Amino acid sequence: MNRMSDMNDYIMIFSTCPGSITAKQIAQDLVANSRAACVNVIPGVHSYFKWGNKVDVKEEYLLVIKTRADLFEQVKKDILSLHPYELPEIISVPLKDGFDGYLNWVNQVTK
Repeated sequence: MNRMSDMNDYIMIFSTCPGSITAKQIAQDLVANSRAACVNVIPGVHSYFKWGNKVDVKEEYLLVIKTRADLFEQVKKDILSLHPYELPEIISVPLKDGFDGYLNWVNQVTK
């Protein structure tokens, strides 16, 4: 499939993790099982959020997951099976545009 067929075919998924072990485990699992072409693990993200009636802050690891839109449900399922949070962040953003070669590679290495 040529990536120009539909840019809606590609997404980035964001998820935060409480520590490097969880982040690396999820990243490794997604890439090894061809759910994602690439996962960036970004340490040192400070997340501010309301939990219960108080504002909380945690240092987390941010996962930036590049994949195809049709794999979102499977990626979500995989993250939920490995993630320790009661309510993990799992959100996707459609890609508006990108380098043809990179997006073709994303398509080739995911299933």
